[in-house]
Amino acid sequence: MQQTVTTSTTKGIVLALILIIIALATYFLNMNQSSALQYISYVVFIAGIIWSVVSYGKQIDHNSTFGNYFAHGFKTAATVTAIMIIYVIIFVTVFPDMKEKAMDAARKSMEAKGNLSQEQITQALGFTQKFFTVFLIAGTLVGYLIFGAIASLIGSGITKKNPRPFENDINQIG
Repeated sequence: MQQTVTTSTTKGIVLALILIIIALATYFLNMNQSSALQYISYVVFIAGIIWSVVSYGKQIDHNSTFGNYFAHGFKTAATVTAIMIIYVIIFVTVFPDMKEKAMDAARKSMEAKGNLSQEQITQALGFTQKFFTVFLIAGTLVGYLIFGAIASLIGSGITKKNPRPFENDINQIG
């Protein structure tokens, strides 16, 4: 019996929606400054990508190779990354106070370290504020793609591989 295969795009959309809900919850509950909670979305993201690869393997009866599993996981990660970049742009536009909160947190962090003068702190924050959205988009892009690649490698490594070269549906990248 042929089981239907859930596409990487569908999995990516669902995972991105879960991550957006987590991000909105942490923002509205003012939990975004706490150090442990700011990483929960990456844990969910990595677990979601690994689950995506493992479930893909089960859906195709493990009839694939490491490279195809990795491709499925990375395409899921790329979908999540694209959606999260759109989310970040919309979020910063709708909630401009987030930028001010981030700048205040950065100022406090720099002042607490004590190795910069007030002039250096002001100059650094001015530069950061000028390119805030660019830094946020670049950070989202690089962070999600790196963690997505790592999670795809893990998922591909732990998923059973039993390619059968004489079947018609061998190595369908999904």
